[in-house]
Amino acid sequence: MSRNISFALTTRQFNERTKDVTRRLGWEFLKVGDRLHGCKKCMGLRPDEPLVRLHDIEVTIIRRERLDRIVTDPVYGSEELRREGFPFMSPDEFVAFFCASHPKCTPESVITRIEFKHL
Repeated sequence: MSRNISFALTTRQFNERTKDVTRRLGWEFLKVGDRLHGCKKCMGLRPDEPLVRLHDIEVTIIRRERLDRIVTDPVYGSEELRREGFPFMSPDEFVAFFCASHPKCTPESVITRIEFKHL
C-alpha cells in the first residue's frame, strides 16, 4: 500500500514535473524505491473535502541534512531551488518560506531531503 504525500504548497511545480526534490520534517521511515501517491492536500481535509490524488512518485535518494545547507553552500542551494521548483527564489527566501509553513522549524533544523522520479 502506498502512502500519500502532500504537495499543497507546490502543486503547480509537482504537476508540471519541474519538481523532483522535496524537503520534509520527519519522514525518516522512507526507503529508496518506496512509491508514494502525490496529493494536492492530505491533512486537514474537511469531512466533505475529497482527497485529490495527482500522480505517483518513486523515491530515489533520501538523506538528512540541515535546512540551511542551501544557504551555506550557494552552488548546492541554487541547484536545489531549481529542483524544488523555485528557480527564482533566493536560498534565504526558501528557508523562510519553509520555516513559515512548518511550525517549530528553524534554519538549523535537520530535515529529510527526498529525491524522486515521477511515474
